[in-house]
Amino acid sequence: MAAPLSDIAAGPVLVLASASPRRRELIARLGIAPARIAAADIDETPLKAEEPRVYAQRMAREKAAAAADPAAFVLAGDTVVALGRRILPKAEDEAAARSCLKLMSGRRHRVLSAVALRHPDGTVRERISETIVRFKPLSAAEIDAYIAGGEWHGKAGGYAIQGSAEGLIAWISGSHSGVVGLPLFETRALLKAAGFALG
Repeated sequence: MAAPLSDIAAGPVLVLASASPRRRELIARLGIAPARIAAADIDETPLKAEEPRVYAQRMAREKAAAAADPAAFVLAGDTVVALGRRILPKAEDEAAARSCLKLMSGRRHRVLSAVALRHPDGTVRERISETIVRFKPLSAAEIDAYIAGGEWHGKAGGYAIQGSAEGLIAWISGSHSGVVGLPLFETRALLKAAGFALG
């Protein structure tokens, strides 16, 4: 029988409610190794007329709730790419990725990255970062080349800033880690307030 999470190590225990390797890499930069990974399987359909910020926060809370553990803190995040009030999809096919890139070409868009920390008693604390990103005007050839590379698959807005898309981004204001998938400044504040030992 596996030992309870609370017995694995002294101090607070963390469950990461995400199977994303990017989020695991980001949280490692804070010196935190989750005791367990628990991918949250929830309905991610936006509600009718739901604003991007509200949607991102709701998704983070629901993911944390889906992985709730009475012996651990549960950290969950959600990243949303928005043009005005329009929530861009996570691109699952080339057509969706191409559509997103055409919409964002030469324009600013917002990346809202919410993080929720569910305490063992069920209390939830949350933060959100908002980053403004502007792509250069993209030529058809540039979009074709990016699509061919495959980095867009499953990414909000059809791009990954940590990949070759960074060379197409003319300007960014806000949290780079938030665009990747987990805003480290906000995440660190939540974990530190919860008693995690951070430098």
